[in-house]
Amino acid sequence: MIKFLKKNKGIGAGLFILTIIVCLAVFADFLTPYAFDTITLSDKLQPPSAAHIMGTDNFGRDIWTRVIYGARISLTVSLAAVALGLVLGCLLGLMGGYFKGPFDFALGRVMDIFMSFPSILLSLLIGIALGPSILNMCLSLGIPLIPAFYRVTRGAALNVGERTYVMAARSMGTKSRKILFRHILPNTLPQIFVILSFSVGGSIMAESSLGYLGFGIPKPTPSWGLVISEGKSYIFNAPWIAGFSGLMIALTIFAFNLLGDGIRDYLDPKLK
Repeated sequence: MIKFLKKNKGIGAGLFILTIIVCLAVFADFLTPYAFDTITLSDKLQPPSAAHIMGTDNFGRDIWTRVIYGARISLTVSLAAVALGLVLGCLLGLMGGYFKGPFDFALGRVMDIFMSFPSILLSLLIGIALGPSILNMCLSLGIPLIPAFYRVTRGAALNVGERTYVMAARSMGTKSRKILFRHILPNTLPQIFVILSFSVGGSIMAESSLGYLGFGIPKPTPSWGLVISEGKSYIFNAPWIAGFSGLMIALTIFAFNLLGDGIRDYLDPKLK
């Protein structure tokens, strides 16, 4: 693995960028002297300076503070949403691919209905129905991810379920739960890891989009999308408000894409 990291500069760069962003989110309390909701009207719309390295917004709030606290919110919500989609999608995919029959057919049609909606539209509808909160935000972002993990896991389970050692385990009376989690699930992990890394980036983009539209985390708690939404009216005379949050979103998604490419290359037997 160490030799691969030295050879694949992309995955190393992705891990480096993500480490910095995660550290900013975790240690936000110690990296700024300001509170994210402190209003100082005398300092409004100040450009980047020694006192405010990313400038201030129209209420005099420090943009650096809101960006690093926004990283905490955006990453937490996005990772929780992906975890929800991962667990439910993989569990349903394993069960559908293993048991087949009417259960698999009915489950497949439900997933087809979910996939017929654009992900951002489905997240928006769920968010409107549930209302604004961190938990509801995780649900609205996580539910649209379930079909992607379901499809990948089901396809792998159908393939692995027909192999000799799985059929032998069945003939010996091994419980289905043991077969699913000991024999089938480990063989689906390469595909799951790849889609997992790309799903996190997509979830961050979706969270930011909902925050921009006003259906994200309630104010005054900052998220990257909310900060961009607040800065859109000042994009010409105070571009730093939206610009730095947009830069953080771009860097984070770029890092996760690098990580996903690296994992795919590492797990691809054709490249070994």
